[in-house]
Amino acid sequence: MKKHFKILTSSLLLIFFLSILTGCSKDNKVTEPISRTELMMGTVVSVSLYDSSDEKILDKVFDKVKELENNLSINENGTLVDKINESAGVQPVKVDDDTYKVIKQGIEYSKISNGFFDITIGPLVKLWSIGLPEAKVPTQDEINSKLPLIGFNDVEFNDDDKTVFLKRNGMMLDLGGVAKGFTADVISDILTNEGVKSAIIDLGGNIFAHGEKVNGGNWNIGIQNPFSDRGDIVGTITVKNKSIVTSGIYERYIEKDGIKYHHILNPKTGYPYDNEVAGLTIISDTSTDGDGFSTSVFSMGVEKGIEFVHNLDGIDAIFVTKDNKVYITDGIRDIFKLTNTDFTLAN
Repeated sequence: MKKHFKILTSSLLLIFFLSILTGCSKDNKVTEPISRTELMMGTVVSVSLYDSSDEKILDKVFDKVKELENNLSINENGTLVDKINESAGVQPVKVDDDTYKVIKQGIEYSKISNGFFDITIGPLVKLWSIGLPEAKVPTQDEINSKLPLIGFNDVEFNDDDKTVFLKRNGMMLDLGGVAKGFTADVISDILTNEGVKSAIIDLGGNIFAHGEKVNGGNWNIGIQNPFSDRGDIVGTITVKNKSIVTSGIYERYIEKDGIKYHHILNPKTGYPYDNEVAGLTIISDTSTDGDGFSTSVFSMGVEKGIEFVHNLDGIDAIFVTKDNKVYITDGIRDIFKLTNTDFTLAN
């Protein structure tokens, strides 16, 4: 069995691409941003400031990311989410404001998507462990044993005490579908409070174009080619103060007997989603929305996904299909540019 871990390479290439696209100042000279890149939250976290040279701002940002990682991860012992999972079926767990907020938001996305996205998918995520050294393709019996443990309606909240309770033994939260987006929004809020008006936040492909370029122009963000390991792009989108979140079959997967199993799992079947979509990008005002909707829209396929997005305010999407076609929603027709001749715009 082959195990593929491509997040680091792809993210660093994307950072490099962004630096090419965003490096012009008001007098058209290259502006060297101050930036920092660290491996956190199971991915590459990079923040680049284009209108500030204050390293203390980056200290504050990365201290906050570390705090969130220590609370929200299910891959580290002793986190608040780990404690919630360990107490499933036993007792509620008191959490901090950030953890409470992100879990409640995760439940809202679970409801809106009718369970196509479900933050109680933790038992399945642990079973497959795609992206970790212990990754495997589980047996049908193993999958069947985990499916009854999934159900967002069995998460109980107490707003007065800020407690979270999983009602059944063996249930597990997995915030991987919302935590990065929530973190990007928190970072953007910190930058705003510090007076930063021009920055790029990148959490393993979750991009937040904070503000605008220092020359007052929009950012040009590359959309990942889901069939490439090399950071190639399908096209670009021109935005300011927007989140761009991409989910795809290229991100994390394992391969067994010539079959690739990607990490976007269907909470109803226990297996990775299998449809025509290879990559899905959500463009939104907040990264939490981008993260929360990217998995559910991916799961719906192109036709139902476009219909779903059209009913959401302030949300747009780019679908890249396995037959190299690109579909976009109406709100971004004037700001998306197809640049890769291997693909065709289908609508």
